[in-house]
Amino acid sequence: MLTRFVKLWMAGLFTLGLMSFPAQAAEHGSANEAKAMVQKAIDAMKKHGVEATVAEINKRDGQYQDRDLYVVVYDMSGKNLAHLNPKMVGKEMFDLTDIDGKFFIRERIELVKAKGKAWQDYKFINPTTKQIEPKSMYVEKFENVIVGCGIYK
Repeated sequence: MLTRFVKLWMAGLFTLGLMSFPAQAAEHGSANEAKAMVQKAIDAMKKHGVEATVAEINKRDGQYQDRDLYVVVYDMSGKNLAHLNPKMVGKEMFDLTDIDGKFFIRERIELVKAKGKAWQDYKFINPTTKQIEPKSMYVEKFENVIVGCGIYK
């Protein structure tokens, strides 16, 4: 009797685990979704201009935010033009470092100057967990701005 109960209980846990897995995965954006968000922002910049698109990106709960994905925009000197956190908008970020001391904005600028687009790894605060986590940011240069969207690992 106990064995049958344990088997049913374990089967139930297994089923619940499988059923909740897609929901957990859906909470986080994927690399392809991050690249698509960057492309969406660049397409809007081509159509409506950089300034109008930056204003749209800076709207809370707008079309450039999805779960833990959000678009950021910097000028080529490292000034933040658009970010999920409004306190970062307008700030000079060239000397900003992550928790490991990595100058990730400097690196981002160099990557887009050299390659036009790239993936970059660093650590940053996840807006959904409020914890510092490893992050990969996809960045692409458009005119004189850097457009990026990252995924938390």
